[in-house]
Parts: sequence; structure tokens; C-alpha cells
Amino acid sequence: MLDVRKIRLTLELRESGISDTHVLSAIEKTPREIFIPDNFRNQAYENIALSIGDNQTISQPYIVALMTQSLELQKKHKVLEIGTGSGYQSSILSLLARRVYTIERIKSLHVKAETNFKELKLTNIVTKHADGNLGWKEQIPFDRIIFTAAINKISNNFFDHIADNGIIVAPIVSSSKQILKKFTKKNDAILTEVLAEVLFVPNLKGVIN
Repeated sequence: MLDVRKIRLTLELRESGISDTHVLSAIEKTPREIFIPDNFRNQAYENIALSIGDNQTISQPYIVALMTQSLELQKKHKVLEIGTGSGYQSSILSLLARRVYTIERIKSLHVKAETNFKELKLTNIVTKHADGNLGWKEQIPFDRIIFTAAINKISNNFFDHIADNGIIVAPIVSSSKQILKKFTKKNDAILTEVLAEVLFVPNLKGVIN
């Protein structure tokens, strides 16, 4: 039954504009049910966000796919994720990039994510239990950065984290809305593209300093 649901979800993602076959393949290969509490597992392949505890959610598959596709990942890339959650997005990134560095501030989720990575035998994910607002300066530069919680702005600190031609994808709070944006660094200039209106849990501090 899960296989049928997964096929249906993949078709829905294609119809919604997800055209990157590598992204679709990574989503097909990643068992979303293991990242979700038992009482929600029957909804694992529905195109909806679900609670994972600690007032956090696992994002809607379409949004995961859109953010991943927008990163334009290559196998050589080194990625920083701010907000591991239960590890679903990290796991998909790990199938598309060389290495994923991911930070989670909630200890229980950090532990759950590490358990999930071990179960899936994903060896190219490096985790940290810390405040993601500080970034991961020891590992600079990154090719790509993804934020999985809504923030008010991205500071120069994070633009300093990425190499030239690097991309940051993040949900940004704008008035009463959240707008998913893509930032591309080219010759020290930042190009901005609006992707979609979204709804994420807020970053703990709201503003990245």
C-alpha cells in the first residue's frame, strides 16, 4: 500500500512543477514514515505537513521537493542545513550532495534524527546540537544553505558562509506572510528570487544575526 501511495505522491509532485528527476528519485528512495510519529504514519505519503513533536513539523513533501530543486544540487556540493528536525530533509539532501552538515537546537529531535540516519545507513551527514543562528563557521565555505524554519532576514554572516555561485533557500517573514526565497551569490552580489508563499514554524530567535 505504501508503494502505491508513494507513486501517487511522486505523480502529484510532477504535476505541481517538480521536474528535477534526481530530486524526485531521492524522495522516492527516502521512507518518510520513519521520520514521523507512529500515530501519523498512515499519512506519511500524503502531501501535507505533519507534527513530529516539540512543536515542530515535518514539511509538506511538495515544499521539501521545491526547496531541494531550488538548491540546484550537484554531487560535489557541501550543504549546510539550519534545522534538522527529524532528519527527512537532511536525508534527501544526502542523496544529492557530497556532504550535509545539519544543526538542530532541540536535543530530542537531534537524537531522533541521528537514529534515523543510522537506520538508513547515511554516512555523509554530520550533525550538531546547537543554535543554528550561529552557523557552522568551522566548515566554511558551503556551496548551499537551506533554512527549514521561518526567519525575518538573512544576515551577511550567512552570505559569508557560502562560496561564490552559492545558493541559500529560506522562508522569509514578510508582513503577515512567509515567502520562500532563493538567494544566489555572484561576484559578491546577492540575487534574490521569490519561489512561493509558505508556512513554516518560526525560527526560535526569528532574526538571523
